[in-house]
Amino acid sequence: MDILIWSQLIISILLIGAVLLQNRGSGLSNTFGGGGGGFHTKRGVEKFLFTATIVLGTLFILNSIAFLVGY
Repeated sequence: MDILIWSQLIISILLIGAVLLQNRGSGLSNTFGGGGGGFHTKRGVEKFLFTATIVLGTLFILNSIAFLVGY
């Protein structure tokens, strides 16, 4: 049980960091006229952060379910 708590803490910190490091110009502001840039593909670090956010989010959910079932 102790490993689930520590892994949840580490995953949470990494997930917060990955979300905060994302590009600010790709949010809802573009929907309402902000930014003005066209479509672009994710490359390099931006693609890594995008994939890492999805993986960390999935691990967070799975770890939460395991913590709930094991508790």
